[in-house]
Amino acid sequence: MRILIASDAWEPQMNGVVRVLGITAERLRGFGHEVEVVGPDRFARTLPAPGYPEVRLALAPARALAGIIERFRPDAIHIPVEGPIGWAARHYCRRRGLPFTTSFHTRFGDYFDKRLGFGSGLATRVQRWFHNGGAGFMVQTDTLERELGARGFRRIRRWGRAVDTDLFRPWREEPGFDAGFLALPRPIFLYLGRVSPEKSIEDFLSLDLPGSKVVVGDGPALDALRRRFPAAHFLGRRTGEEVARHFSAADVFVFPSRFETFGLVVLEALACGTPVAALPVPGPLDILGEAPVAVLSEDLRDAALRALAIDRAACRRFAEGFSWERCTREFEANLVPIPPAAWDLA
Repeated sequence: MRILIASDAWEPQMNGVVRVLGITAERLRGFGHEVEVVGPDRFARTLPAPGYPEVRLALAPARALAGIIERFRPDAIHIPVEGPIGWAARHYCRRRGLPFTTSFHTRFGDYFDKRLGFGSGLATRVQRWFHNGGAGFMVQTDTLERELGARGFRRIRRWGRAVDTDLFRPWREEPGFDAGFLALPRPIFLYLGRVSPEKSIEDFLSLDLPGSKVVVGDGPALDALRRRFPAAHFLGRRTGEEVARHFSAADVFVFPSRFETFGLVVLEALACGTPVAALPVPGPLDILGEAPVAVLSEDLRDAALRALAIDRAACRRFAEGFSWERCTREFEANLVPIPPAAWDLA
C-alpha cells in the first residue's frame, strides 16, 4: 500500500507527535508499505508558528501539496495535524471526493477554550469540524473515545501508543553510565519535553522539593522559566540516546501537564525505570490506571515525594507491555483505501 501522511508536525521538530509519526512510518515500511511523509520541510516558503519560533509552518502549501499527492498517487491518506498542510490536504481530499483519515494529537481546543478563557468553545468546534470531514478519526484512549464522542466527533477508531524499549531502557544500571548531571544533589526530579505554557512546567518548578529540579527540552517558555526559577537546572534540547539517558538518571519524572491526549514521555520514563508523578487527568490516567509505577495526585509535591519509593524494576516491566508492532497494525487497519480509479482523472 502507498500511504501518504500530510503533517505539519515533522522533523526537525522534536515533540511526541513527530516521534509517533516517525516510528509509525518506519514500522509501516517494515511491513512492506511505501510511505511518503509531507511535512513543512517539503515546502520552499515557511514562517515561524506564532509563539513557537522553532516550529516552521508551510506558507500557502495547497498547490505544491496537490502536486506531491498526484505524483505519489497514494492508496490511503492520513492527516494528523490541524495546521496549514493539514487544512490544505483536507481541502484537496474533500474537493476530489477522496477518503482520508485524521488523528487526535493535541487538546488545543481545550487549551484555548479553558486555559486562555475563550469560553465560547470556538476552538473545539473548529477542531471537530476538521476531523469530522474525514472517513475515520483515530484516538489513543478509552477516555478520549468517550469524551470526544460525547462532543460530537464521529467515526472514531482506536490507535494506541507504545515505547521503544531498546532505546528507552534502564541506562543507569549499565557500566560507565553518565548522563551529565549525576553529580547534582539527590533526589533528581526531572521534567523532559516541550517547554511551552500549556505544559504547566511552572507548577513543577514551584514545588518545594528536596534535591534538584532538572528541565530538559526547548520551547517558547524556556527563557522566562530560567529567569523565574534560577535554582533549577535547564539543560536545553536533547535527542535520541541522550533523552533516554536523562530519563534514566532521574529519580522521578514529574509530568505537570493537564492538556494531554496521551503523554508518550510517561511511557518513555517508565521504560527507563523511572517512576512518574503526574496529575490525575486524561492521558496519565489512561496509561497508568492503578498500576503501582506512578503516583497521580492533584498534590503534585506529595506525588513526587511518594514516587521516590516506587520499585524501578516494576516501572520497566510495565512499559514492556506497550508494543509498537501492535499499535502500528491498528493504524494500518484504520486507514481507508482510495479507489484506484480516483487517480485516473488526476
